[in-house]
Amino acid sequence: MSTEDAIAASNGDDSPRYRVAVRALCEFTARAGDLDLRFTPAPTAQQGIAGHQVVASRRGEHYEHEVTLEGRYGALVVRGRADGYDPVRQRLEEVKTRRGDIEAMPANQRALHWAQAKVYAALMCRERALETIEVALVYFDIEHQQESVLVETMARPALEAFFVAQCERFIDWAEQELAHEAARSRALSQLAFPHADFRPGQRALAESVFKAISTRRDLMLQAPTGIGKTLGTLFPALKAMPGQRLDRLFFLTARTTGRRLALEALTTLGMAAARKEKAAHKDESNHEDEAPYEKEGSAPGVRTLELIARDKACEHPELACHGESCPLASGFYDRLPAARQAAVLQGWLDHASLRAVALSHRVCPYYLGQEMAHWCDVVIGDVNYWFDTSAMLYALTRQHQWRVSLLIDEAHNLVERGRAMYGAEFDQGRFAAARRDAPAVLKRPLDRLWRQWKALLREHDGDYVCLEAPPRKLFNALSQFVTSVGDLMVDTPIGIESALLDAWFDAMQIGRIAELAGEIDPGHYLFDIERRGRSATLSLRNVVPAPLLAPRFEAAHAAILFSATLSPGHYYRDQLGLAATTPWLEMASPFEAGQLEVHLAGHISTRYRDRRASLVPIAELMACQFHQRPGNYLAFFSSFDYLEQVSEALANHAPDVPQWSQARRMSEPERDAFLARFTMTGQGIGFAVLGGIFGEGIDLPGDRLIGAFVATLGLSQFNPVNEQMKARMETLFGDGYRYAYLYPGMTRVVQAAGRVIRSPEDRGVIHLIDDRFRRGDIQTLFPSWWALPVEHTT
Repeated sequence: MSTEDAIAASNGDDSPRYRVAVRALCEFTARAGDLDLRFTPAPTAQQGIAGHQVVASRRGEHYEHEVTLEGRYGALVVRGRADGYDPVRQRLEEVKTRRGDIEAMPANQRALHWAQAKVYAALMCRERALETIEVALVYFDIEHQQESVLVETMARPALEAFFVAQCERFIDWAEQELAHEAARSRALSQLAFPHADFRPGQRALAESVFKAISTRRDLMLQAPTGIGKTLGTLFPALKAMPGQRLDRLFFLTARTTGRRLALEALTTLGMAAARKEKAAHKDESNHEDEAPYEKEGSAPGVRTLELIARDKACEHPELACHGESCPLASGFYDRLPAARQAAVLQGWLDHASLRAVALSHRVCPYYLGQEMAHWCDVVIGDVNYWFDTSAMLYALTRQHQWRVSLLIDEAHNLVERGRAMYGAEFDQGRFAAARRDAPAVLKRPLDRLWRQWKALLREHDGDYVCLEAPPRKLFNALSQFVTSVGDLMVDTPIGIESALLDAWFDAMQIGRIAELAGEIDPGHYLFDIERRGRSATLSLRNVVPAPLLAPRFEAAHAAILFSATLSPGHYYRDQLGLAATTPWLEMASPFEAGQLEVHLAGHISTRYRDRRASLVPIAELMACQFHQRPGNYLAFFSSFDYLEQVSEALANHAPDVPQWSQARRMSEPERDAFLARFTMTGQGIGFAVLGGIFGEGIDLPGDRLIGAFVATLGLSQFNPVNEQMKARMETLFGDGYRYAYLYPGMTRVVQAAGRVIRSPEDRGVIHLIDDRFRRGDIQTLFPSWWALPVEHTT
């Protein structure tokens, strides 16, 4: 239900109290039995739309497509759009696009489809005064363009009884939700800032966020580390929810640390509200032990959910997701109602809490989390939950017609993440491994796929080739392979081999991306082939994600994008698909220029051709700084090769300087061990790659880090791919070098340098090592609060 409907409910008995979509109603009331993902893969949204259009085109002129229907039962208003209605035959059709053998569809999935069809049929009988109606399930095979139709003639009384039964099963939950939303609005209206005062710049940040949401505008905020961005955006966004009748608030981030900070901010708000309520109750009753209990962790009146990746939430990764294999999938929907009720009473559903609820009810934690996304007010998760091709939160918002606001943390990452989400690749090695170990039933589709791949390679010779048009024959063979693997999964009670599963996922992603690429300006995509020895890769590269991200921003009531590096504003507007009028604001820094010494080593070039000559000067500079002020430092380089060369040079020049290095592929314990070296009393230099895991998102306050060396301009490697990206950027924006190289590179530099000063008490030094840092156009991209660079003398 939307908050708007909740408010309307208070206006009188005749006002609708709770609106629910037909699909949401039936998913709540008519699902039973096992969780079963074998009848996959589902068609993409684009394929589903196309399939519905094909079915409608085959009917006569009298056929009514997407018929809006609405009916009331007590306090409920049930609404939706029936796929089609034939008034001549009095037949209502519910169309489901599909892949694979229809006979293998789980019975509980078929029952859910019938439930939706019957609810639509009941509403149609009400609206058209029909005593009987034909109800048809139309399963449309997207691969073969064939229909399988199941038809039943049903009487109005039976359909009405079925409709009433579904409403009765849902109405208690609806009343509970209505009461929760009213309580949430009251609590948030009284929400107070949890500290005695704002940090410097934090009040202006909060006021800007509140104003943007209140005026339904997107906003770009460049706010330095230390200002308290997470609390400074969450607090005003929560305050704005009642006045703007917002249903949900989604906090989206690209890093695990972002989720953790958001949970900590909500905990702070919850604890402050609990103390306030406890004090008020104590004053009223004069008995401290009679104060009401407030759950720790939750902002008052707000249900909070943390979404994490499936591979981290899965309890049995070695098992397939269906009842014959996984005990937490067996009977999942039978146990879901009790688990769902326990989860809403818990209210605070971080990973640990959600897992505890799920396991206590013997259901899958990951899929319980997917369910609870329907019922939580604040959802914290990765940016892909809103922006990806199959983004769950975006789909739920459209399904329920929610009014939502987005808080997008470290928004500068969304450019590269957007390109990755809307890109795909055909890796010859992965498909060769799948072909080598595949069962006999897949030999034919894999051989067909391999023939098309080899034909494409013969047609395009060379180490790097940019294709003029997408390879449609290969894409068709991939689609047939996807269908064949889906059929196999239906018939296989255990999980398939990992190599085959990887190839299957790759093929599905290629199909989705190929569709999307065909719907936008072709200049926004590159189709290229790279050869490395005997292997080759076909890549579908998104150049500019703007056309694909823009509809996601438009679907939100307001989107607040914030980062310490969101400059220049026009670059991010162009890349992300934000309106040209989207405001860009820079918050005043809580830091003073005197806290950070900025040194410029303009006598050193880190260009590739000059790197050998740069090794000793960089080592000498690092050793001099360390000996002048011993402590912990980070040193950033453009590649692992360069990092290793300077590390060796430093070891030779100053063997007394402790050092440790980022490795090419580090496990999570190895990452933790790298950071653990940065203690308050530690001394040494940690070597890392710019733009990597230690270049942003880590917090080493105080003496844990007192300085950084950045021995690179951060520019992407010069290669054929990046040169193609540059050429496309030049065509699209007239500024290819800056868009493809300079702006992303300087974002990496400033992010890395931002590790040094984390609080108003910190003091530190940054050494920018490259002669190009002297240039005026480079220095305009430095944070405004930095001191003027002091140039080294040789």
